[in-house]
Amino acid sequence: MTAEHQRLKVNSEKPIPLEQWGPYLSERQWGTVREDYGHYGDAWGYLPFDQSHYRAYRWGEDGIGGISDYFQNLCFAITLWNGKDKILKERLFGVGNYDGNHGEDVKELYYYQDNIPTHYYMEYLYKYPQNEFPYDDLLQTNRTRSKLEPEYELLDTGVFNDDEYFDVKLTYAKQNPTDIYIKIDIINRSAKAAPLTVLPTLWFYNRWAFTPDEPKPVISYIDKTAVSATHPRLGNYHFYFQMPDDRLFTENETNLNKVNGTENTSIFTKDAFHNAIINGENRIKLRNKKEGTKFSPVYELNVKAGETKTIYCRLTSRADDKPFSLGFEKIFAVRKQEADDFYTAILPNEISIDLKNIQRKALAGVLWSKQYYHFDVERWLTTSDGITPVNFGKQNGRNKDWEHLKNQDIIAMPDKWEYPWYAAWDLAFHCIALARVDVTFAKHQSLLIMREWYMKPDGQLPAYEWNFSDVNPPVQAWAALEIFRIEKETYGAGDIVFLKRVFQKLLINFTWWINRKDSNGNNIFQGGFLGLDNIGVFNRSQHLTEGMQLEQADGTSWMGMYALNMMDMALEIAKQDIAFEDTATKFFEHFVLIAEALNSHLLWNEEDKFFYDTLCITGAEPLPLKIQSIVGLTSLFAVSNINKETYKKLPDFKKRSDWFDNYRKKNNLFLPNEEHGDGEQTLISLVQKERLIHLLKRLLNEEEFLSGGGIRALSKYHEENPYSVTIDGEKHTIQYDPGDSTSNLFGGNSNWRGPVWMPINYLIIRSVKKYGEFYGDNLKVECPAGSGKMLNLVEVSELLTQRVVSIFAKDDLGGRKLNGKYNWFYSKPANQELVLFFEYFHGDTGSGLGAAHQTGWTALVADLIGGKEVPMEEWITARNKQNFVAEEDD
Repeated sequence: MTAEHQRLKVNSEKPIPLEQWGPYLSERQWGTVREDYGHYGDAWGYLPFDQSHYRAYRWGEDGIGGISDYFQNLCFAITLWNGKDKILKERLFGVGNYDGNHGEDVKELYYYQDNIPTHYYMEYLYKYPQNEFPYDDLLQTNRTRSKLEPEYELLDTGVFNDDEYFDVKLTYAKQNPTDIYIKIDIINRSAKAAPLTVLPTLWFYNRWAFTPDEPKPVISYIDKTAVSATHPRLGNYHFYFQMPDDRLFTENETNLNKVNGTENTSIFTKDAFHNAIINGENRIKLRNKKEGTKFSPVYELNVKAGETKTIYCRLTSRADDKPFSLGFEKIFAVRKQEADDFYTAILPNEISIDLKNIQRKALAGVLWSKQYYHFDVERWLTTSDGITPVNFGKQNGRNKDWEHLKNQDIIAMPDKWEYPWYAAWDLAFHCIALARVDVTFAKHQSLLIMREWYMKPDGQLPAYEWNFSDVNPPVQAWAALEIFRIEKETYGAGDIVFLKRVFQKLLINFTWWINRKDSNGNNIFQGGFLGLDNIGVFNRSQHLTEGMQLEQADGTSWMGMYALNMMDMALEIAKQDIAFEDTATKFFEHFVLIAEALNSHLLWNEEDKFFYDTLCITGAEPLPLKIQSIVGLTSLFAVSNINKETYKKLPDFKKRSDWFDNYRKKNNLFLPNEEHGDGEQTLISLVQKERLIHLLKRLLNEEEFLSGGGIRALSKYHEENPYSVTIDGEKHTIQYDPGDSTSNLFGGNSNWRGPVWMPINYLIIRSVKKYGEFYGDNLKVECPAGSGKMLNLVEVSELLTQRVVSIFAKDDLGGRKLNGKYNWFYSKPANQELVLFFEYFHGDTGSGLGAAHQTGWTALVADLIGGKEVPMEEWITARNKQNFVAEEDD
């Protein structure tokens, strides 16, 4: 076992497998629903970026490259000033949803360089211009651009053209769980010297404004290079730092004068450092103050061309007379070597250096995405933030039916700036990526969203804070099986207790789907947008005119997949606990009924050989919405291979399923695809072989779904053949749109009308491979269509994998598809190994689009690249022990 594996083994025995300190600080707290106390549900307008500097947050904190304890009592992050900006660089800047021509978007350059599960070693890189940061240019240009134009990014402004910027590299190395060394490297990439002010900032999350009966925490002066931080819950910490040019104290409290003109009772407000550093305002008073809830040493540097200057800090729970004793810097090299050893142990050796870099960066990113998330909906609805009184609009608005939801956990976020809130189906994919590096935490996250402080009493899972009642695809059962598979492949044994816990919770959720989303009781399911934003010709979540109903091919397919996943899970458990055998039969039979509805209803179009959503109108013929999108391909996801040994171990399941099959055959009832091959395994799938071949013809056609970077969300066929439908006198049109969204549906910040999305490609690859493992060379298809090259379906899955990975990999010239027009910047020696993990990718070019740090589901590329089998008896023993420990509640 590597040193990191030994630490993970210890964590796996904890009720909650978390380190006390980690990268749990959000990158954006402003503009979130939980900070919105306004009357109208306008989260972007209620607390915009401009006010984030002087308004204390209610539900969490944010910063650049920061850390906190797991209840975010105490936070650390860096603050910078280049001597020219009007504000300190204290948090990442981006345009809000109203200001971006394609919705909200961060306008910064930062990179998650390295991380390991226990966060004993972490690297973060931020690029800061030496000239004035172009806040106004970015804001105004994006405001004036149309939906048909690309976003205006920081690299478009010219501020990096002459390399006049600093690389600010943050490195964290833990001595032990509560002793953290911090290294801040400032590298001048310019050809001339430049000034930089650096403020390593320590502060407390402001809970005291809302809990006046509890003691207020305090940061206190010890000497010129040390302060203490005392918190009633966290205990005592010491913050040591090298000799600074100045030391400033203030309070993490709102500047009410700037908010509403109210006279402040004190000059010591959240934004006091901005005024002191930039304008010299009250700087002496902040220097003379000897305690507060926000503190920073100040380093005023002049960095020569090409020079690196380094600042060291240390945050520790124990007092130390010699905090930087001789040779202390070695801790960084030791922890870096341990990180190298860890990744060497779990990642494949036979791949290229470039692929190793991509894989490690992806996994580092998903580890950096851990964030403290705090939201008590009942309290949010019924209390004030100290600025806006409790109001009727909020009490009867968004999320009013989710008062039971009381979250205070560390959660893997989709993107800590663009999506600093969890989403149900995103999290399922995050857990698969996490399973490669920390399977215990992956299982914890998978179960967390099903706990009673998340799941509604009726069984609904929360979608995301903008509307917890929205419906995401039910992928939790599938993701649990993927985690089980990865653990079994990696460590030699899967975790049956984990599957049992997931299964019991999902029984409740499956019942909710049956009761709420099958309105006619005919196994045809709705669900609205189902996480695919603008995939429909109109908003699929909108309420249609009376007498109209949308029957969804993907809603029904997702439920077929859900039923089959639950069957697979029950079968796996039943091999060790026979009590689950009956439920496997139940879900098999339910799957058959859903498969019958999908295939025998009006969702399959025989003329086009494709599944379509169908609009049913009272008194009229059903209208198929002939859009060739991934909506029609989700039917591929429901596929299972049952081997002969399973039938031998579970004779009652075999007997019952055989009886059910025979009964339906005798009565001329529909049966899903069920093939027995050579007798060693049975294939069960939602689509029969003939229809599978038809779907694959479209899937593998480069003029339709297949792109150089994977499968498009909407067929390229619609580039020359847009689809239109008129409903209630209003015409709706959808067309192939391979780049940024040109519609305003769901805020317009993501696009499912042509780009390549990682989670869908991952599902397709895994499903096609499963078909291939059954059919072998008995089923070959032309791939790509028209190439004359015949491949079996395992080979097809490999080709699809190669295309997806090619988005990230260097080409012969050293460029990466995902960098698009910015390869000029990433071809520079210092930037060649930097990799971003975008939300989605251009359907023709593969360039990155949307959120630039979506190392939640885009980190799935790490699993596509592969892993290494490392059976560990001690690990399995520790995991089994952990399963008998009760998990702590909030």
